[in-house]
Amino acid sequence: YIIHKDIKPQNIIVNLATCQVKIIDFSISSLLFQEKPKLSNPGLLEGTLAYMSPEQTGRMNRSVDYRTDFYSLGVTFYEMLTGQLPFSATDPMELVHCHIAKQPIAVEQLNPQIPQVISAIIMKLLSKTAEGRYQSAFGIKADLETCLDQLEQTNSITKFAIGQHDHSSQLQIPEKLYGREAEINILMNAFEKVNQGNKELILVAGYSGIGKSALVNEIHKPVIKHRGYFIAGKFEQFQRNIPYASLIQAFQELMQQLLTDSEAQLSTWKEKLLEALVPNAQIIIDVIPELELIIGKQTEVPQLASAEAQNRFNLVFQKFINVFAQKEHPLVVFLDDLQWADLASLKLIQLLITDAEIQYLLLIGAYRDNEVDASHSLMLVLQEIEKNSSNVQIVHCQNLKITHVCQLVSDTLKSNLENSKELAKLIFNKTAGNPFFINQLLKFVHQEKLLLFDFITAQWQWDIQHIQMLGITDNVVELMIGKIQKLKDSTQNILKIAACIGNRFNLNILSCVNEKSPNDTALEIWEALQAGLILPLSDNYKLPHLL
Repeated sequence: YIIHKDIKPQNIIVNLATCQVKIIDFSISSLLFQEKPKLSNPGLLEGTLAYMSPEQTGRMNRSVDYRTDFYSLGVTFYEMLTGQLPFSATDPMELVHCHIAKQPIAVEQLNPQIPQVISAIIMKLLSKTAEGRYQSAFGIKADLETCLDQLEQTNSITKFAIGQHDHSSQLQIPEKLYGREAEINILMNAFEKVNQGNKELILVAGYSGIGKSALVNEIHKPVIKHRGYFIAGKFEQFQRNIPYASLIQAFQELMQQLLTDSEAQLSTWKEKLLEALVPNAQIIIDVIPELELIIGKQTEVPQLASAEAQNRFNLVFQKFINVFAQKEHPLVVFLDDLQWADLASLKLIQLLITDAEIQYLLLIGAYRDNEVDASHSLMLVLQEIEKNSSNVQIVHCQNLKITHVCQLVSDTLKSNLENSKELAKLIFNKTAGNPFFINQLLKFVHQEKLLLFDFITAQWQWDIQHIQMLGITDNVVELMIGKIQKLKDSTQNILKIAACIGNRFNLNILSCVNEKSPNDTALEIWEALQAGLILPLSDNYKLPHLL
């Protein structure tokens, strides 16, 4: 598959002499099966916002695959038949919210001459979730050909059940969250309180792979609705000697978002930041250099003793955060892997959540509760916070229950629950209901060709006895190691180098350490990208000569 990512009328060329149709402009297209879009300023998103799928905006907690193009095709059809776009908002953030949360007026309501079934086809293409859209170009073509046949034979198009020939041979595991309704409600309620002027601390606890980050990212929708900011940072196991690392990472992300604003908006931010930070603005610039691009060079601050310097930093950082946590734009800060947080960061979190002046702030932390005991610094700081604040909640994420796994497998294989129950039980027994392990196991069975799509019956087929005989490990780490060992040696080597750099790495830095050009390094890492072992956070990974 190629994901085009910018289907729109301007990129569809029709040869009137031959009636040939061609799609042009593959400048932002991707050869990857799936991408995780980067969260950025809506006005600077890759593609054309008016035609962009909800997941391509980067605010849906969903990956982007070929089905994003079906949404854009739906917008194109909508415009062709109604003379207008589904959403007419001129403000980029409002347009993102429309794509994510608002339903367009049905085509048949705007143009009564359009048959109901044509309208239904377009509305299916415009489904908010990729799972709700057509799953194959063949399915779209089949329904349109049925319409054309009816029109040619009877000069009219009558209603019929659409999507009957829509089958995909791609293993698409749904990205919706199963069995997390109660946890999502806690997050949504907390944000609603923050939107009313409160500040809240939510801690999400659970094993690795349980879906803590996926749960937290569900909060994007209300954040967009209320024009808030969502930023995230991640603590690393081998960088605990760097104070405030995760908070700095999160606010560097925010500075990069602000730098894409208009000159007028930047001028307003500059004024607010200077008012809050002068004469100590250089303290923040020292840890977040991007701030200098907004407020300009600042005077150096006097040197203080260690304890006094830390107190001064905490005070200035509180003022810094207060600039962004406002009624007009509530602030959500997500800090992952708190079990590896340094004590200075934990103490700063404590100060932020107990500061009476700060409002409109939601702090969310995630940690592995199996790596934390009562004597851990995180638990000790939490005890102190709870003495002075009632706005603290701990959400415990558990493994999925057998009913949730059955539903996930059924949805993945487009099968009824009864037919896929035995396979679902096997997967549940192997994974104990860990969502990450379930995903990896399904992909492994598919790669081993024990889960195949039968084009004759248009159904997924599997041999439960052969799967049981496969000797699948009960350990997800062993499964991932096996996946890595199947890569070619050069790709394994580049992954080792990348792992030494850290949780995130830059292609240019990686190529320097690898002592090869960025293009050669990108070629070596490409197989790992395709296998989903690493996720691209920018376009640097793309291989233009392969398109």
